[in-house]
Amino acid sequence: MTGPAPERDEPVGRRVARWRARRRMTQQMLADRLGKSKSWVDKVERGVRGLDRYSVVQDIAEVLRVDPAVLLHPRTPPAPVTGIDGIDAVRAALAHYHHRPTRILPADEVQRQVAYAWLSYQHAHYAPLLRALPALLDAAHATPGLLVPTYRITACVLIKLGEPDLAWLAAHRAVTAATGDPVCVGAATISVAQALRALGRDRLALTAALAATGTAAHNGVRGTLLLQAAMAAAACAKRRRVEDLLDHATALADRNTGNDDPHHTAFGPSAVLLARFLTALHLGDTDHAVHHHEQTIRRDDWPRLPAEHRAAHLIDAARAYLDLGELSAAARSLADADTIAPAEVRCRPAARTLIAEIAHSGPAATHVARLATLVGLTR
Repeated sequence: MTGPAPERDEPVGRRVARWRARRRMTQQMLADRLGKSKSWVDKVERGVRGLDRYSVVQDIAEVLRVDPAVLLHPRTPPAPVTGIDGIDAVRAALAHYHHRPTRILPADEVQRQVAYAWLSYQHAHYAPLLRALPALLDAAHATPGLLVPTYRITACVLIKLGEPDLAWLAAHRAVTAATGDPVCVGAATISVAQALRALGRDRLALTAALAATGTAAHNGVRGTLLLQAAMAAAACAKRRRVEDLLDHATALADRNTGNDDPHHTAFGPSAVLLARFLTALHLGDTDHAVHHHEQTIRRDDWPRLPAEHRAAHLIDAARAYLDLGELSAAARSLADADTIAPAEVRCRPAARTLIAEIAHSGPAATHVARLATLVGLTR
């Protein structure tokens, strides 16, 4: 079983379109940053207009934040730099299709390890979590009821560390293991939608998330699926669909007043506002996105969101501020994220890219300059 992968022999224009979608940019946004017309971008992506000058490819690659070789020679894309060892061990663990556990542990011990793994993820302790996952995957195969959350945790951390193909495999395994339990299938589909979105397969993510909402009776699971669907719809520029999905999620969040979160969704009013921020950002409404950000971080329930969730959002907020040319606010948001969950900033490829951009955009704040040094980036 392999996850969905782009065609290796696809035209350059199609690869431009795929990376543009992955960067959550509309054709107009890409055109504006290149100093071209939307029609020019559309013709390039459809193959009507060729890219016969390397300098133009370099310009596009710079805007899309990829190496030009990724657009020209996708067979050998540069490996993501995460600063964390352990991906290969997780990959090897996922390679066991018909798994027989090498060590059978009591169910309550495996459950304790799964709970600890979720806690590690929510606090962005990615290095120890990666080290623990191979053994946990092995043990969970002897405790079927815990296989779904173990695969979900695996998918979540792999998405964070820039391994969406491997994350899709783990998420697919979660859905397969959940067969027969609609709520577990819905929870596993959250991970599927996240992995598909990370792969730039937003239409598939939208379809998968919407299909699962019909049977997921748990408000937290159903609401989170609606949020995943809304973010996928935003990447597809389906503005009206986005608003409809977010309104449905808001109604569920208003009824979700308890603190019980057995499926680790962190769903609630703040999660909906964060989704409104992201969808606005994906649709190109950056000012509107920043408004939602500033509204959310003033809420009383903001500190109750997992550290990973808050830090990830602050990184996205830094991107929004940078797009508006507010360098100081971008640096401040990145520094706040580093205070909450250092690994979220220092280990994620997306965050490292953002650090480099802020450091190169002008006189960087002391904290950003220090971060650039810590992660091996130079000004």
